[in-house]
Amino acid sequence: MTDSMETLSERMRRRFADEIVSCDLALGELTVEIAPGRLLDVCRALRDEPGFSFRMLIDLCGVDYLEYGDGTRGGPRYAVVYHLLSIDHNQRLRLRVRLDDEYPRVSSVINVWAGANWYEREAFDLFGILFDGHPDLRRILTDYGFIGHPFRKDFPLSGNVEMRYDPEKKRVVYEPVSIEPRINIPKVIRHDHRYLIKNGTLRDNG
Repeated sequence: MTDSMETLSERMRRRFADEIVSCDLALGELTVEIAPGRLLDVCRALRDEPGFSFRMLIDLCGVDYLEYGDGTRGGPRYAVVYHLLSIDHNQRLRLRVRLDDEYPRVSSVINVWAGANWYEREAFDLFGILFDGHPDLRRILTDYGFIGHPFRKDFPLSGNVEMRYDPEKKRVVYEPVSIEPRINIPKVIRHDHRYLIKNGTLRDNG
C-alpha cells in the first residue's frame, strides 16, 4: 500500500462520507463501493474536482456473483465496476455499484466519460445490465437474434440456439442446440515437474 493510495482513501472517505458503502485498500489498489443512486454525483466530482481529477475511464465491466467463492457471500448478484485513471495525480481508482438481482440497472455515465459508450453496451450484451440514459443500448458482440446473456453464471455452456448457413434458403437460420449439455468437472490430477512428493503429500512447486 502506497502513501498516495492511503491518502486517496482518506480523501474519498471524507469527501463522500454519505455516498460510500465501503472503501477497501488492498494490495496497493483502492476499491470504493457506491450506492447506485449516488453514482453520477460521485463520478462528476471525481472527474471535475482538482483533488481527484479522474478524467479517464479506462474500463467498465459487469460482474455476476452467483456461486461466487464458497457460496456463502450475500448481497446483490450483479455489479458494475468502473476503473478510473487520474493522469494529474498518477492514481487509479476502482468504483463498484451493486445492482438488483431481478432487474439490474444503473445510470449511464456516458455524459461523464464519453468512452463508456461501448463498455456499457458490452455489459448489457453479456450480463443483461441496463444503463438508463444510454443513447444506443443494443448488443455489440453477439448477434441480434442471440438469446440470453452469455456471461451470466447460469447461462448454459452450449447456449440456447445454434445457427448455420442454409444454402437452400441462402441465409443464416437458427435451430435448437444439437449439442448434449455437459458439466465440466476436473477429473485429472497432474503429476509433472511442478509437483513433488514430500512426506507422502502432493505439493505444488510452481
